[in-house]
Amino acid sequence: MLGDREAAVLAAVDEEAVGRTLLELIAIPSVTGSAAESEIQHHLAGRLERLGFDVDLWPMDLPDLRAHPDFPGTEAPREEAWGLVGHTGSGDGGGHGPALILQGHVDVVPPGDLAAWHGDPFVPRVTGDLVHGRGACDMKGGLAAQLGALAAIRAAGVRLRGRVAVHFVVGEEDGGLGAFGTLRRGYGGDACVIAEPTSRTVITANAGALTFRITVPGKAAHASSREAGVSAIDAYLPLHRALARLEGERNRDPDALLAEYPIPYALSVGTVRSGDWASSVPDLLVAEGRLGVRLGEDPAVARAALERCVAEACAQDDWLRAHPASVTWPGGRFASGRLAAGHPLGALVADAYADATGAARPRERGATYGSDLRLYAGAGIPTLQFGPGDVGVAHSAREHVSLREVAETARALALTVVRTVGVR
Repeated sequence: MLGDREAAVLAAVDEEAVGRTLLELIAIPSVTGSAAESEIQHHLAGRLERLGFDVDLWPMDLPDLRAHPDFPGTEAPREEAWGLVGHTGSGDGGGHGPALILQGHVDVVPPGDLAAWHGDPFVPRVTGDLVHGRGACDMKGGLAAQLGALAAIRAAGVRLRGRVAVHFVVGEEDGGLGAFGTLRRGYGGDACVIAEPTSRTVITANAGALTFRITVPGKAAHASSREAGVSAIDAYLPLHRALARLEGERNRDPDALLAEYPIPYALSVGTVRSGDWASSVPDLLVAEGRLGVRLGEDPAVARAALERCVAEACAQDDWLRAHPASVTWPGGRFASGRLAAGHPLGALVADAYADATGAARPRERGATYGSDLRLYAGAGIPTLQFGPGDVGVAHSAREHVSLREVAETARALALTVVRTVGVR
């Protein structure tokens, strides 16, 4: 049953304004590590100020963060990173009750093959209810929904008893630099909702992911006498088969929150580079990929499993026994993370969505990818994901989000804020 002030907040959600915000955000090509990633942070800082938030926009000390033993790693080169936190102050009536964080990452992955897109990926295209463009789903639809929710609370004239903070972060796509730096600056809260795309479900757990690099030696020779050499490509093949077996072993009996997925903890080789001349036997191969980390698993245990797999495969091969492959761990490091079973935040968000939309109560599940959830959960902040869009189209030329779903999420988040922090 909705209270009068709750109903007023829902009625104040401006769907057209939410849609305009989404289009404006997509048009900023905030690829991870690019100058536009900083540009969008400054743009969003202005939006938060106009909503009446106290704003902290700061240049992150990258050398200091990178030197920290818990630094989550990065993959994209970058010269700068900006943190952005907006929060309600005592002058807004907040500060005497629970603190809720609305969190979202502003960076997007590169568009890839431009020929696969219908036009410029950073010029949003609207077809009916759908908005197409890089970042539409992952996760500028979520950012627009968060801003729409906060604008509705302000427009309805509702004074909050507790505090609301907005954490807009960079670098999520390649490790979580922005979230790590924000938490290191001392920002926290009693609960956190991340508006990643969740397909009208509530995601309370994330598997983790680690980036690995396997370097395989060969022996160079002229291709006309290839028997005098050893192809690093051929040497790699038994390792590739061993990795496939390891994936099967690691996916036996997954956690119930991930049991619906065919491969909850995927092990995938994403790039293979070998050879520098067509008429030469390649003497080196470098394979890089992604190792899924099981829920609750120490990333060190996952790393050890892959290293042991490679070592055992080398020991069974005549060439690799004497010339073993090496394993290193560059790039982002995503541990797993989860909301404690039975924590009330999950039910609160699910009820808010059902009450705000009249739709069925969303079910709980886990996600097979890593996210900032694990950093907030690791900091002792109960965290879940709830946002518009289907992650199945993220990172692709088919990326899109439903305007209706973005508006529905805005209403659900507005109700979540009001019910979490209370009103005066």
